[in-house]
Amino acid sequence: MFRNQYDNDISTWSPQGRLHQIEYALEAVKQGSASVGLRSNTHVVLLALKRSSGELASHQQKLFRIDNHMGIAIAGLVSDARVLSNFMRTECMKSKMMYDRPMPGSRLVSLIGDKAQINTQNYGRRPYGVGLLVGSYDEDTGPHLYECLPNANCLEYFAISIGAKSQSAKTYLEKFAKDFGETDVDALIMHGLHALRETLQQDKELNINNCSIGVVGKGQDWHLIEGDRLKAYLDQLEAGAAPAASAEDLPQGEAMDTE
Repeated sequence: MFRNQYDNDISTWSPQGRLHQIEYALEAVKQGSASVGLRSNTHVVLLALKRSSGELASHQQKLFRIDNHMGIAIAGLVSDARVLSNFMRTECMKSKMMYDRPMPGSRLVSLIGDKAQINTQNYGRRPYGVGLLVGSYDEDTGPHLYECLPNANCLEYFAISIGAKSQSAKTYLEKFAKDFGETDVDALIMHGLHALRETLQQDKELNINNCSIGVVGKGQDWHLIEGDRLKAYLDQLEAGAAPAASAEDLPQGEAMDTE
């Protein structure tokens, strides 16, 4: 992917009007392990596939708490994600101290976009090599799910996936997207696990070590689902529980077709 003299600095345009270092940062996101986000009318669910550097190493953290009403899932460089998550926590604390209210998710995502944009304009800097899925619940406007990328694009979604083989997860999410609005949180988690499973290699399976689930929503602060609770969902996934709340409306076997 070497682009000769046009990829040496972030502020150098190629004759085709491209900034190659931004494209390299987006490639780092594509090579990271997958993360999936889904939103209903009351909750946001974030799921992430964790990697380990070896059998003797622990799995990397992929879900980060930002505030009681907000959390993120990442794909890409974890070190860059820690920098951005610390910035987001600081902004949330500022909002509580100055305005005595939680930071609105849309406002914080806008600040992340501004911070990422600065690195694409100044000589000697590089883009953040990480993509973020931001899940938040605002008392006035309800649940929100945002995607933030190294090119400073920040968009809101009903469901989205980033990272390696994310297109397979997106295909599943698009298939069942119409069901997400009225789905309860348990069914939403099962949808997310089905989508996350689509990103795995054929010889891999989801387990309590390589999978993380975070939930935030109406009446629920951000929290992780781990241990026995996570195992219960994985057992349902292994048993082949129908993923869609409206599975009864589908022909026999169609709700189970996720391959």
